[in-house]
Order: sequence, then C-alpha cells, then structure tokens
Amino acid sequence: MNNILVLPMLLPIVVGVLLIFLRTYGRVQAWISIASMLVTSGISVYLLHKVQTEGIFRLDFGGWEPPFGILFVADSFSVLLVLTSSIVTAICLSYALISTSKELQTMYFYPSVLFLIAGVNGSFLTGDLFNLFVCFEVMLLSSYVLLTLGNSKRQLREAIKYVSINIVSSWFFLVALAFLYGAVGTLNMAHVAERVAEVGQTPLLTTISIVFLIVFSLKAGLLLYFWLPGSYSSPPIVTSALFGALLTKVGIYALFRTFSLIFYHQPETTHLLIGIMAALTLIGGSLGAIAFNDIRTIAAYNVVIAVGFILVGLAISTPSSIEGSIYYLIHDMVAKALLFLLVGTMITLSGTSKMAGMSGLMKNYPLLGWSFFVTMLSLAGIPPLSGFIGKVLISGAAINSGSYVLLALALLSSIFVLYSLLRVFKNCFWGETIVSKEEQPPLRKGVLWPCLALVLLTIGIGLGTEGMAPYVTDAAETLLNPGIYIDAVLGLIQ
Repeated sequence: MNNILVLPMLLPIVVGVLLIFLRTYGRVQAWISIASMLVTSGISVYLLHKVQTEGIFRLDFGGWEPPFGILFVADSFSVLLVLTSSIVTAICLSYALISTSKELQTMYFYPSVLFLIAGVNGSFLTGDLFNLFVCFEVMLLSSYVLLTLGNSKRQLREAIKYVSINIVSSWFFLVALAFLYGAVGTLNMAHVAERVAEVGQTPLLTTISIVFLIVFSLKAGLLLYFWLPGSYSSPPIVTSALFGALLTKVGIYALFRTFSLIFYHQPETTHLLIGIMAALTLIGGSLGAIAFNDIRTIAAYNVVIAVGFILVGLAISTPSSIEGSIYYLIHDMVAKALLFLLVGTMITLSGTSKMAGMSGLMKNYPLLGWSFFVTMLSLAGIPPLSGFIGKVLISGAAINSGSYVLLALALLSSIFVLYSLLRVFKNCFWGETIVSKEEQPPLRKGVLWPCLALVLLTIGIGLGTEGMAPYVTDAAETLLNPGIYIDAVLGLIQ
C-alpha cells in the first residue's frame, strides 16, 4: 500500500498531460483539474492518518532500497504541507473556473498548474536531495509558463528577472550537491544526515551548508527577495495566489528539512545566519508593505514578511518555535491565497490596483469587504483566527531562548502587516463611493465562493488548533530528533 505515496505527485502529472489534449475545452479542463486536486487532498488525508497511526513510512522506487535508490518519505511535516497545498490549489482552480478569461484557460493554464503542484508535492515528499532538485525544476518550469501567460510588458520584464535568478540558484544547487556528494558519498537525506553525524560537521560541510542556505533562501525569499514583489504582482491573479501560497513555502520546507535533519551540528554558525537573514527579511518586508500604494505589491511584501517570521522559528529551534512555524506555515498558505484572490477581485471591480482609484467598495460589495477584514485580522495574528497560535508559540519560544531582538522584530512586523492592510481596508472599502451602485460593475456569479471557502478555512484552522495539535507536535518532534527520520528510512536496512 506504500505505492499510494507517489500519487500526490503522479496524479497531477497524468491529469496535466491529459489536459494538454483538451486545450480548447477550458471549463472541462477546470472541472477535471479541481476533481484531481480534491482526490489528491483525500489521498493526503489518508497518508496523514497512516503516518499518525503507523509512523513514518517510505516508498522505494524500482525496488532499490536506500541509500542506493530514489525514495519518497511520508512524515507528518511533509504530508501536512501536501494536504494544505492540494486544498489551496483546488480552491484557487475553482476561482479560475469562475473568473479567468477563456483565452487564458485555453493557453495551457490548467496543465501548467497541475505540473506546478506535482513539483511542489514531490519536493515535500522526496527523501533524496537530487530528486529534490528535480522536483524544484518541475515546479520552476511550470512557474515560468504561468508567469508569462498574459500580454503585458511588465510580465515579460519580471519573467526575465525571475527566470534568470532561478537559473543561477539552480546552478548553485547543483554545485552544492556535487560538493556534498564528494564529501559524504551519498545524497539520500537520511544517509547524508547519518554520515554528517558520524564524521561531525567539518568546516567543509559547514561551507556546503551555507551554499544550500543561499540556494534555498533564493527560492524562499529569505533576505534574497528582491525578485519576489515584481514576480508575484505581475501575472494573472490566480497565478499570483498560487505563487504566494506555494512557491516560497517549498524553499522554507527545504530550509527546515536541511537544517534540522542534516546541518544542525553548528547552530552558532548556520542558525545564527538564518536568524540574521530572518531579521533583515522582516525589516525589509515591513518597510516595503507600507511604502507602496499598489495593493498587489503590498500583498507581495506581506509574503516576504511571513517568510521572515516563519524562519525565526527555525533560527530558535526549540519545540515551541518549530511547532509555531509549522502552524504559521499552514496558516500562511491559506491566508496568502485568500489575500491575493481578494485583491484580484478588487482590481477587477475597480479597474486599477492603486488605492487612489478605489473608494467605498464596502457599500456596494459588503461581503468582499468583510472577507478582506477577516483576512487582515488573520494575517495580523488576531485570535481566534489561524495566524494567532503560530505567533504566540514563536513569540513564547523567543522569550524563553532570550532571542529578544527576533521577538521585537517579529512583533513589530505583525503591527506593520496590520497597518499595511488596514490602509488598504480604509482607503478602498470606506469613504465615498467613486461610482454609484448602479454604475458599479457586478460581481461575477459565485466569484466570492472560493474566497469564502478560504475564509472559513482560516477560521477553522484557528478554532481547530486542538485537533491539529497531535499532527503538528509529531511533525516538530521529527524535525527536532533526526534519529526518528533516519531510523524510519534506514532502520530496516542496517
């Protein structure tokens, strides 16, 4: 039954290939895509239950046992992210079905999204560093296509920058893999972790770990986020929502997996660097969020702030901080997708992304306004919404570990998030309406349903924290005790 572990990656690929032959049937593609993601979500629920009841398990491709073959490994951390990614993608595809133009739907949009989620899920599940590189490339190639679907010069400019940066980071990834293989003779994550623990994290391995830190920071937008605001604010809104919800999270996952499983022996070097980068990311993201009047750019800088906040938990690396980061990671995938979808709806209604061109939307679209209000409170960490528990746990861990600078920056960033979105709420939803209700364009029928589903999800995560606690605690325990992961992968071999 372990073969089911490949389905979260295989199913989107198979369906994506099928949809290439249905290019002219936009709505058919949409419904098939949504159905495939719902099935993937159901499979993820089963995998999560199996991990919780039976422990970590693996799938060896071709019957090659580790450390010689490629394998997928399911633990609570990876499967939680696969489940969240699949649900968020299904909801975003529902929004695309209602709001996306027929032209975009017939330009291989849906196959590209499915290939993207295949790369994302593969990155979460793989137990091999080279296979992680392959899954990264599948994800990135799909994102290149999605970023260029459109007809604006800005998209082309940002796509060139995005592609160039990721080609460079992929080259560094290969260099890091080559040096790591030369140093320890394997790329199986569990086997690498065992070898590093045996020989100690030598200066060479610490240097290699810093190269990995640079690579994954470029992917996640940790300090090296200069490419992110433009790339996330220029494509069609559904693409922006998927990017904001998923792409940086894969880089964050890679940082957590690498620096908790393999390179955790020299925290005074590696984790200190992560802490400094997280602090600078919080500062830069906060300043960017309040410096612009374009609501898509404000949303993009809020993505940057979240990256810094989540990595504060890894820099501290205590049970509470890791649990808080996992809670906040799941919350942010939902909340960022919701934020971008709401922002896109506002732009569609007003015909501009500038706050100066919007006013009084609340009078004509109250449901849209209150959905944005809930999103703002969730991202600011107001109880009982989904962002609250993660912020409390990380803040408490920062106090207990004496990381007062990180604590101050994390709390200040929450204020900046609230202020940046409160500006949008005040200027765009309150005040005098620019056009009368009769002249205001109507909302497409059902366009807010996907947004409301995400609103209910962010409320549900906040209220259902106790139900999630066993899975998050198990995930944090696995991250903080590498022996659990190593024994699950290599224990039966030795």
